[in-house]
Amino acid sequence: MQQKRKYLLIGAGIVVLGLIAYFGLRDTSERNKKPDNIQIVKTALAEQKTISIKAFANGYVTAINTVDVRPKVQNIVRTIHVREGQFVKAGQLLFTLDERSDQSNVAKAQAELAAGQSDLADAELALKRNEDLLSRNFVSQAVVDTARNKVAALRNTSKANRAIAESSNITLSDNRIAASISGRIGIISVHPGSLAQPSGDPMVTISQLDPIAVSFTLPERELANITATYPQGNAPVTARLPGQPEMTGKLIFIDNAADTQSGTIRMKAQFDNAAQKLWPGSFVNVSLVSRNVSHAVLVPAQAVVTGPIDKFIYVVQPDATVKEQKVDVVAIEEGQAAVIGLDAGARVVVEGTQNLRPGSKISEARDKSAAPVKSSPGASTY
Repeated sequence: MQQKRKYLLIGAGIVVLGLIAYFGLRDTSERNKKPDNIQIVKTALAEQKTISIKAFANGYVTAINTVDVRPKVQNIVRTIHVREGQFVKAGQLLFTLDERSDQSNVAKAQAELAAGQSDLADAELALKRNEDLLSRNFVSQAVVDTARNKVAALRNTSKANRAIAESSNITLSDNRIAASISGRIGIISVHPGSLAQPSGDPMVTISQLDPIAVSFTLPERELANITATYPQGNAPVTARLPGQPEMTGKLIFIDNAADTQSGTIRMKAQFDNAAQKLWPGSFVNVSLVSRNVSHAVLVPAQAVVTGPIDKFIYVVQPDATVKEQKVDVVAIEEGQAAVIGLDAGARVVVEGTQNLRPGSKISEARDKSAAPVKSSPGASTY
């Protein structure tokens, strides 16, 4: 009997201990459980700063100067003094044509000029003698007039011969074709013995690679911002090749008319290219600062919610509720948005906006505290 009572006491103790453990764990769980209407979110502080708004475009590299080399005269190519892909300087000899015929013409013209000058000298001496004889009444005035007319005719002939000789020398020099600009030559389309013609294909093309240009287009709405920010037109422009660091140049050209179909305007920037990283025909990513916005309010871009009509941001209130704040987005760059309609220092909801409604209770996520918004070096037009 005592043994049975002992077992009953032990069983009752176990039951009591189990109830104590159950209700203790339940109380702890209830204390740690949050009400269902509180939303877990992440927030950040809106910060006010002056930012530079950038415009972005796709551009392509072009040579500032390109010259198609053609002969002035039709002739046979005798010597090629350069090789394909070579860099040449202005005035460097590129081609020599067969000049034997032109050399003969020069020699003939010089001989005719010399003969004409000799005849002119004799005629001038005869005129002088006749003038002396006329003064002593040994000849008539008609003889002197005839001598004078002969001198005048020979002088004109001498001028014509001199012009012919100069023209022959120019034609002879046209057989030596030199570079008009410094740059890199392309494919040579002629060979020794082939016929070079003024109206044919270029013998070679020379492209200036340093400095070099990048052509691009921007929306015409950016024109007013650029001209207002840079009255001298020398806006700094950056260009980036895939996998390469940025290169900085300056704006040198804005077209005098916008494209009516695309609503864009053509522009061109100049870059130093001593290292020859930019090559004509290559595509690059272009950006330039179109304007500066003073005292812009910055928030993370994911904080901006696009509603059926307007864009808005959930702003945290002192009682841990949220309200909708309508905003206008000025620019977005590197995950941050510059907005109008929001006060600096406001705490905004960055993550968890999909479950919020005006007046919803919120609680900050524990894994990461909110941090102030950092400003970016530039922003793109929204």
